[in-house]
Amino acid sequence: MSSAGVLFDAPGPKARRLSRILSIVTAIVVVGGLGWMFATLNAPRESGGITLPGMFDAVRWTIVSDPEMWGFIIGVGVWGTLRAALVAAVLAIALGIVLSLMRSSTIGWIRIPTAVAIEFFRGMPVLLMMLFILLVAGTGQYWAVVSALAIYNGALIGEALRAGLVALPRGQREAALSVGLRPLQSKMLVEFPQAFRQMLPIIVAQLVVLLKDTSLAYIVGYPELLRVVLNNLGSFYGNRFLFTLWCIAFVMYLVMNLSLSWFARWLARRTDRRYHPGKVRPVPEDASQALLVVDAAAANNELGGRNR
Repeated sequence: MSSAGVLFDAPGPKARRLSRILSIVTAIVVVGGLGWMFATLNAPRESGGITLPGMFDAVRWTIVSDPEMWGFIIGVGVWGTLRAALVAAVLAIALGIVLSLMRSSTIGWIRIPTAVAIEFFRGMPVLLMMLFILLVAGTGQYWAVVSALAIYNGALIGEALRAGLVALPRGQREAALSVGLRPLQSKMLVEFPQAFRQMLPIIVAQLVVLLKDTSLAYIVGYPELLRVVLNNLGSFYGNRFLFTLWCIAFVMYLVMNLSLSWFARWLARRTDRRYHPGKVRPVPEDASQALLVVDAAAANNELGGRNR
């Protein structure tokens, strides 16, 4: 008997027939919905006594061949997004490392305030933090965006690294102490490198979220991709091309986010093959859900240590 057969019974003829019928019905509904959406968007519409062509009419897509538009999108919009995301990512990782070490400290007056600060920043909306920094600190649009993204994601990365430290086998620390290392040396030289390596896929997945959150900078006036495409170019070309510009922004964000997501999966597979030959763990699709799993493993590890 196969291991799969132990977990569930193989579907019979009626179940397979029902599954095929439901699959066909679902496919028909999806295709019908997409067809209805295309027909609705492509239908001519009246505006101020003027008949406007549909969204997919060739007239609305003439700007795609304009090289100056692409130069402006890439040179200002994409560069503005990547510049803010890159600087915020570096600062978030650095802040996360510091917070994880302080959060896992054995000194109460360091550990407790750090835990309170991490929970405060994790619960604060990124946009609200951007507006607060912009209005109160007066740092300007760029640094308001970068600071808010760095603080919020740094708190999440710090908690992930802290959970990674706790989830390590207790024997790692005991072995380091047995050879004469001090507790701080054990944490910095033995435990933290392992925790960082294990949490690296989760950290990269969180950086994907950081890249998407740069679109919130639209509200504070920073010239990132969304603002450049929909606001600046939308005002320049007119409302006729807003749908076209939206599609361009959507594709650009999709390319950047999928590229970073692919890098996260590649990094996870490479790390697992290098340090766990023959065993590949699932790559985290959602950094928040992956962090919950690590927190549960860390709590179980702490409980096991107390029961010894």
